[in-house]
Amino acid sequence: MTAKTNAGAWLAGARARLAPLSEQPALEAQLLLAHGLDKPRAWVMAHPEAELNPDQAGALCILLEQRLNGKPLPYLLGHWEFFDLSFKVTPDVLIPRPETELLVEKALSWLEAHPARRLVADVGTGSGCIAVSLADKINDLQVVATDISRPALLVAQQNVQTYQVQRRIYLLQTSLLCGLLCEKFDLVCANLPYIPSATLAELEVSRHEPPLALDGGLDGTRWINALLEDAPCWLAPGGLLLLEIEAGQGESVPRFARQAFSTADVQLFHDLSGNPRLVQVENKTRSSKDEN
Repeated sequence: MTAKTNAGAWLAGARARLAPLSEQPALEAQLLLAHGLDKPRAWVMAHPEAELNPDQAGALCILLEQRLNGKPLPYLLGHWEFFDLSFKVTPDVLIPRPETELLVEKALSWLEAHPARRLVADVGTGSGCIAVSLADKINDLQVVATDISRPALLVAQQNVQTYQVQRRIYLLQTSLLCGLLCEKFDLVCANLPYIPSATLAELEVSRHEPPLALDGGLDGTRWINALLEDAPCWLAPGGLLLLEIEAGQGESVPRFARQAFSTADVQLFHDLSGNPRLVQVENKTRSSKDEN
């Protein structure tokens, strides 16, 4: 790109170069240009004649080359959309994905049906997208959001502050729910690492996103099973546990959940692609909260 390139020409060139890499090359080009010019996407689409100065052209060239080399678009932009909110993301956190919105939808539906249930844990919070999305929609929710990664929690903290829910979301650095000395949780949400180690090594995602947020051990269920083993200790009677899983774990995780909770109602839900995606464990033991 030269210093005399205008926005329309840059978009056309970027779109052509992104076509072999992206399913939406035009959209990606628009987002990169908007980010590089610090303008809304609608503005760059409405001003194809806008001329790029040498600094802008140079910065956009670097952005485009990074994308062509495989760096994920959300990391280049520094933010990504999830559940109608925009979250700061860095290479220290997993990029929020549409599949995880199923977990948030189920959580919100359950919370709305149980107005006395307001103590929630978000295990492996990463960017904080689950915790913040829930707290943003339900204004009396109290959430403990844990992660083993301090850099990830620093990103989550920024997202918590952006949506002004810092008085209702408590960030804690720990593995799973270790060391928590509080009353039992009404709802526990967990999008833990679930990709088998051998599979992960073959995936493009392993080049850019944090292995700590992806590697689920030998069969991908190391952390999920560890959470389930302790679940009877911290899931309140009548409470709900929501676990995002990998498509190949649609039999193993529900089976382990039934072993951990002999009286639980365990259900499996599929994502929009028809793949097993979410395991729901409802602790059927009665609680005084449900009787009030």
